[in-house]
Amino acid sequence: QVQLVESGGGLVQPGGSLKLSCAASGRTDASFGVGWFRQVPGKEREFVAAINWSGGNYHYATPVRGRFSISRDNTKNTVYLQMNSLQPEDTATYYCAADFLRPYGSSLAHEYEYWGQGTQVTVSS
Repeated sequence: QVQLVESGGGLVQPGGSLKLSCAASGRTDASFGVGWFRQVPGKEREFVAAINWSGGNYHYATPVRGRFSISRDNTKNTVYLQMNSLQPEDTATYYCAADFLRPYGSSLAHEYEYWGQGTQVTVSS
């Protein structure tokens, strides 16, 4: 079992930045990939970014590539999502997820076993 807690969400103006954190506890001695997803009411959960166990391999969804950056600090059991140049369409609840079967970091939500509770990001003037 692993528990994930997201933090860092909030209200930001267009063009602004936020840094989300995903803190893991519990089964953190095993290798696991981490993904960030986002969801707005009435829509399916959308892939944002993922990172492998070592942090050396990561990938992004097209809408956020070049603006968002994912990283991890395994000494702190924390994964980060730096979000720059935020736009209103980035408004969503952001979730992090852990995948112990595929530590490379999948882009498919159904492949993740553990999820955090989400943190709200609102981009508005």
